Amino acid sequence: MRQEVGVQTHVAAGRRTWRTGVAVVIPCYKVSSHIAGVLAAIGPEVDWIYCVDDACPAGSGDFIARNIADTRVILLRNAQNEGVGGAVMHGYRRAIEDGASVMVKIDGDGQMDPALLGAFVAPILAGDADYTKGNRFFDLREIKSMPLVRRIGNLGLSFMAKASSGYWDIFDPTNGYTAIHAEVAKRLPFESISHRYFFETDILFRLNTLRAVVLDIPMDARYGDETSGLSASKVIGEFFVKHLRNFSKRILYSYFLRDMSLASLELVAAVAMLGFGGIFGGWHWWAAIAHGTTTPVGTIMIATVLLVSGLQLLLAFFGYDIASTPRQALHPRLQRRRFTGLD
Repeated sequence: MRQEVGVQTHVAAGRRTWRTGVAVVIPCYKVSSHIAGVLAAIGPEVDWIYCVDDACPAGSGDFIARNIADTRVILLRNAQNEGVGGAVMHGYRRAIEDGASVMVKIDGDGQMDPALLGAFVAPILAGDADYTKGNRFFDLREIKSMPLVRRIGNLGLSFMAKASSGYWDIFDPTNGYTAIHAEVAKRLPFESISHRYFFETDILFRLNTLRAVVLDIPMDARYGDETSGLSASKVIGEFFVKHLRNFSKRILYSYFLRDMSLASLELVAAVAMLGFGGIFGGWHWWAAIAHGTTTPVGTIMIATVLLVSGLQLLLAFFGYDIASTPRQALHPRLQRRRFTGLD
């Protein structure tokens, strides 16, 4: 095992001379009771395992240093707690520097089965996806094992994530079992991505700005004696604000800065009609109540036509947005550019 702080490196003897190009990144924070079992279950198809001690007060990093002899394990340490996102991006940077092709992120608490690694990596290596993520909602029978509060919270967060990220065909956005191609990860603005619990959802938004392909991987929900630090009831308000921010940024960038399409005009017209129709109709409705008069039929029809037409245009816009979900993987094109010297 190697231990690293910053850029200092001590390389253990006995490394294999061949590479699969697959790296695993594990953020480690209070995982001492589960991490040994997780590491033992990671198969030989993985070359590097980056355990990132996120300034754990319980000494998760020290436990790994004392008890893990696997030479693939590289122990990284954050000088201060940076959250799950900060820990993962630390691991991503080191994996990219070491030449990894695909980076898989799993948690150290035992909730994620390392035996599924192949299912997450295969679509990326085949060129069908740039980023894969787990979906615990794929098999409805398995959802029963998930606590009710988590089910409700994840459903709400999933619908918000669809709109903010632009990936309308994915679900379970807070699922932390993910894999990404290194060529795509290199293009992510690590300095701008959320470092805390919004990390998994925020990275989806960033991937959409790159037009990367995201694929859901069915997986079972596994819950033991571990404690989740994410409470849907506590973060729903914070997440709503961040989703609204990302949605606004995505629409502005995708439909008005990077490209201009019929959907862009439909959105402008929809907002104008709904806004004016709502204000116009609401003002006349209030005036009629205040003065005890009847609103003229013509006034009612103007407001109704504006609202109905605006709603139709808004639905047309979302229909276009849903249909424009990225379908062609990005990393094969990035690799071709790099190999031909264009990048």
